[in-house]
Order: sequence, then C-alpha cells, then structure tokens
Amino acid sequence: MESEHHDYVLCIDHGDWPASLRIRKVYPCLPDVKAAEHQMLRVIDESGEDYLYPEACFVRIELPQRAAQAFASAA
Repeated sequence: MESEHHDYVLCIDHGDWPASLRIRKVYPCLPDVKAAEHQMLRVIDESGEDYLYPEACFVRIELPQRAAQAFASAA
C-alpha cells in the first residue's frame, strides 16, 4: 500500500465507530471513485486497515510535506 497516493482527512465525528475513529485525529484516505459516488471515503482507521466511512465524518486537509512524509514512513 506504500505506493498508493494518500489524501488526509481530519475526523470531526466518529459516528457509530468510536473504537475505529478518534475525533480530531488525522487519517490517511485512499482514492475510491465508487465510494465517493455514495458520499463515502476509504479511510485507514485505528485498525490499520482501510474501511468505508461517511464523508460527513471528516474534513479533507492538506498536510505540510514533512507531516505527509512522517505518515508515509509509519506505514
């Protein structure tokens, strides 16, 4: 998965998934056209796996390059 492009999102609502998402935490988000058509995002959550979550639970953010590199090296 390291070769895939990641966007980043900030969780603003953990919905029905408090064990999987933390409010105010930044998560990598994978491109998924079909999910987007249904207002869903493919997010790498607390389990370290990617799952679909409602877009409304997040705000897209742009990380500084050093922060994005830190995320990439932690994968």
